[in-house]
Amino acid sequence: MGEFKHYSVMLSETIEGLAVKPDGIYVDGTLGGAGHSSLIASKLTTGRLIGIDQDGDAIEAATKRLGPYKDKVTIVRDNYENIPAVLDRLGIDRVNGILLDLGVSSYQLDTAERGFSYMADAPLDMRMDDRMEKTAGDIVNGYSETELFHIIRDYGEDSFAKNIAKHIVQERARKPVETTGELAEIIKQSIPAKLRMTGGHPAKKTFQAIRIELNRELQVLSDSLSGMMERLASGGRLCIITFHSLEDRIVKNAFKKAENPCICPPGLPVCVCGRKPVGKIITKHPIVPGEKELEENSRSKSAKLRIFEKY
Repeated sequence: MGEFKHYSVMLSETIEGLAVKPDGIYVDGTLGGAGHSSLIASKLTTGRLIGIDQDGDAIEAATKRLGPYKDKVTIVRDNYENIPAVLDRLGIDRVNGILLDLGVSSYQLDTAERGFSYMADAPLDMRMDDRMEKTAGDIVNGYSETELFHIIRDYGEDSFAKNIAKHIVQERARKPVETTGELAEIIKQSIPAKLRMTGGHPAKKTFQAIRIELNRELQVLSDSLSGMMERLASGGRLCIITFHSLEDRIVKNAFKKAENPCICPPGLPVCVCGRKPVGKIITKHPIVPGEKELEENSRSKSAKLRIFEKY
């Protein structure tokens, strides 16, 4: 395994947002290379950190990096959607903070054989967890043209989704699409030549869409948020870094609903639905990377940090 590189986006802003207490219990649900986690662990005295990741390479790298803090760190290979079950197994009822950094790591993008990148030719994989059977190749070669169109349009927000889906189906009728290079070339040929040179690589949006679909990224996020809020202690914080407008919308709406769950008609003088706020939104507007960080790490440009505090 090469070095697991992942630039920890908005590191100081996130740790400040978590308001780490030396005796607190914290969960990093997307451990990655343990950039955020190593800073959290360094602030703990009698506290504890639970680091979770579904990627075996990330677990290996994080275990090494968190070695100096191993007496106060527990590392679990799992998907963050299972945080409540992980806490149950560890006998932990409430935690003081939960962090999610939803970005794909630099290691995953830059390790060609993982199949996340359109910049190198490799098998169509894209699994965040290599224990999964289904791969990106199964989506590209198995989904109907309509299904491909919907995921490329909805998750990739690509205006050429219809044409890309059509070309994929045409090409795979001749032979299965087996590599990232083959898929990138099909996408390129699906976009008018004069538009290929603008707005980044023509395959970027489709690759993103297939990755999101394969790893159930939006579904996992949407299904997990209320369960994570439930496990926060009073004053505990949930910090989430998103990199995609659809992710950000899910987080923003979940936080709004938790802050103001009332479903009474607007005209009623008092609330009769009985739904009580879970907590409050700390970030009325998302925190974004500063100029210095954007210069050092161009991949952080779409990042947004939102913070919620439990009552």
